[in-house]
Amino acid sequence: MTRHSLKRAFVGALLCGVAAITAPGAFAEDLYGPIPANPTMGGALNMGLLVEPPGLDPFHQAADARIRVTVLMYQGLFYEGGNGEAIPLLAESFEVSEDGLEYTIKLRDGVVFHNGEAMDAEDVAYSYNYIRDPENGSPGAGDFSVIENVEVVDPLTVKFILSAPNASLPMTLGNKYGAVVPAGYFDDPSAKNRMNAESVGTGPFKLVEFNPNSNLLLERNEDYWEEGVPYLDEIDFAFLPNSASMLVALRNNRIDLVKLERPQDVQQVESVEGLEVERWPSLNQKPIDLGAELAPLDDVRVRQAIALAVDKEEIKNASVGDYGEVITTMPAGMADAWGVPTDELSFMSRDVEKAKALLAEAGHPDGFDLTLTTINGYDWMDPAAVTLKEQLAEIGINLNIQRVDLGVWIDNFRGKTMGFTFNDWASQPDPHLLFYRHFHKQPEGADFRNWNNDEASALLDAGRAESDPQKRKEIYADFQKVLAETVPTIMLFSADHVTVKNGKVQNFSQHPTGWYYGLARTYVGE
Repeated sequence: MTRHSLKRAFVGALLCGVAAITAPGAFAEDLYGPIPANPTMGGALNMGLLVEPPGLDPFHQAADARIRVTVLMYQGLFYEGGNGEAIPLLAESFEVSEDGLEYTIKLRDGVVFHNGEAMDAEDVAYSYNYIRDPENGSPGAGDFSVIENVEVVDPLTVKFILSAPNASLPMTLGNKYGAVVPAGYFDDPSAKNRMNAESVGTGPFKLVEFNPNSNLLLERNEDYWEEGVPYLDEIDFAFLPNSASMLVALRNNRIDLVKLERPQDVQQVESVEGLEVERWPSLNQKPIDLGAELAPLDDVRVRQAIALAVDKEEIKNASVGDYGEVITTMPAGMADAWGVPTDELSFMSRDVEKAKALLAEAGHPDGFDLTLTTINGYDWMDPAAVTLKEQLAEIGINLNIQRVDLGVWIDNFRGKTMGFTFNDWASQPDPHLLFYRHFHKQPEGADFRNWNNDEASALLDAGRAESDPQKRKEIYADFQKVLAETVPTIMLFSADHVTVKNGKVQNFSQHPTGWYYGLARTYVGE
């Protein structure tokens, strides 16, 4: 095996018989955000949240609202660098076999769980073997489907055995889904529910209390493996009912920091003395999902007609104003690296007459009734729904709007009964992690939209295995063309991340996923 630094090596180039070795702390400046020169230690931060996590279990709870906060409590082997790098986190270094089927990972020494137990290779092997097993019910199991086994080599070394090469494995071993927890944790039937009362991760913060409809309180992990981190003693996330109450709380200094769900709301506070506004790049996307389990969405012509009726720019403007970017088949933050030119994609330009013709061809010359599901707390969805209703009315589709709580929506999502719905989710900056689990046929993928597309699944398999960056880009370009042609989803826009904070909040950086990694390096001044 050969060795080289991971500092500038993107995940997609790691399979050509090379190994990447990283010394402890070598990338400390990239983990969670910039390291300040003289941070103030201690103090509390009050942060406002509009969307409450339905639960805090990183293995079984799929909501993005959960991921945003649990990344502070739970950690995987790698950190999801916003530029596409997988940076060692609980891993210290790794080696890849010549055939790309074995990853030998050296673990960081001195890591302690929130329950006081030391982390070792048994815990790592247990955690990843648990999540990859579909019988355990994790929505992220498909991300780990090529892992045949995780073996303990010695107390600080594990080996991942793969059934096929996976160019995205290090990024997959982050903690969007899963984490490293004590071996045998889920043997107790009450373990899943206990995660809402006590955390058992290795992250910089640990759980104090989770009170639905009220708040989530985290405290500093005094045993965290990076010396001196985090800087805050505690973070209190307050769950607020709507954007109006959020803005009032900001003005009254009841909360110190928010990420706005409707970025254009910044106009109401940008001139308020003492408040500071920052705008951040995004890996988020706001799509319409079209579940093929629901007639007449099972007819591709109907889905194509809906795509032709949608004016994305109009929906974006209604939803977030100028604080976003219309997209085609890639989130804005990935478009330059992985996107396909719009003129090479089908059904991207509005054409009402062609949409009507497709509906007539599909047996719906007079249109039909359709229900759109939106999620309480995602304030952008309300104006977007009204705008979409007006657009679809032009082709004879009468859109009824149904608002549900996030927990109900997640149940529909996992049960593959999404129907016609708005969605709101972020990806790690890798096309395999963006597409595979969501769109690959079962059982390898979850195929949440019941798309069941053989050509697309074959392309996703090829993209996962390909190590050459240019070939990989070509494969994912072909996939995006199939996605655009058959319309299981309509990506609308990526909204900028806009945060507002008072002057005492220092060194906060917003990760492009929208997750709150940056709070680990945030501090409060005088």
